[in-house]
Amino acid sequence: MARIGSRSTGRPTLNEVAQQAGVSPITASRALRGIATVAPELVDKVRAAAQRLGYVANPAARALASSSSPTVVVLVPSLSNQLFIETLEAIQNVLRPRGLEVVIGNYHYDPQEEEKLLRNYMVNRPRGILLTGLDHTSVSRQLLTDSAIPCVHMMELDASEQAHCVGFSQQQAGAAAARHLLGRGRRRLAYIAAQLDPRVLQRGSGFRQVLADAGLDDPALHLMSPRPSSIGLGCELFARLLAQHPDVDGVFFCNDDLAQGAALEALRLGISVPQQVSLVGFNDLPGSAHMIPRLTSIRTPRESVGQRAAQMLLALLDEQPTQSQVDLGFELVVRESS
Repeated sequence: MARIGSRSTGRPTLNEVAQQAGVSPITASRALRGIATVAPELVDKVRAAAQRLGYVANPAARALASSSSPTVVVLVPSLSNQLFIETLEAIQNVLRPRGLEVVIGNYHYDPQEEEKLLRNYMVNRPRGILLTGLDHTSVSRQLLTDSAIPCVHMMELDASEQAHCVGFSQQQAGAAAARHLLGRGRRRLAYIAAQLDPRVLQRGSGFRQVLADAGLDDPALHLMSPRPSSIGLGCELFARLLAQHPDVDGVFFCNDDLAQGAALEALRLGISVPQQVSLVGFNDLPGSAHMIPRLTSIRTPRESVGQRAAQMLLALLDEQPTQSQVDLGFELVVRESS
């Protein structure tokens, strides 16, 4: 015979935990989910009761009862890139105190794979979704619209202001790199890019537009590779560029690991940086400030993007007023390489 208040399976229920702890079922649920508004002494009582009874929460039942799960889905294009790790840490720091669990999906810069992840995660009705960028398949966009699940996009801004976004202008960042190199007296400027996701292309567009306005854009000087960005690829592409165009005197890289590779290749080739060629990276990743020479880079607000995006999502969940676009800007950090 099942115990009073127990499920037919005989497993202890949340009600039993609440009775043992001397609190309401709602308080017990909040305590076990880690919501910060529950008094610490009550949290201790509830957890002790749960441990004595051997209670384990059933996420599926919770989702069914509330029509949504206590999760927030975060989709990023890479887990090997340091910039997304910092963003994810910030997101978790904001959402965990609210009792929300972060579920991370990696779609490897493939919009079709992102679509599959969205389909899979939406089955469990997450409370909210955080997406990277605005490049989604038409099916993904329809899924988001039909679900009505609160959603915030990161790393980009929406010119139409229809989506909730936290980020900065990728085009303006590329333009800032071009203006800096031109201000250093450089005239044969190249853009070396990898991965070629939409944000990389936007940076290149901003960079080249400034060069075109100055009458200095030469398409032959821009090397674009679909391969993943890496130090090794930076070495390879930089050596190829100089072999084909030895008069290049300034290079902007879509990511710092490419620029770091170029700096190492310059040492091997005996090319003086910045006397012969100036180098400018993007993202200001760890290690760039310690290269030889120290690398000039555009610093992006990776941690702040995650924090503000999570805060915007919470405002949407609480049905509180919030901006639809938050532009966090970027910073050109000038060091020895330019």
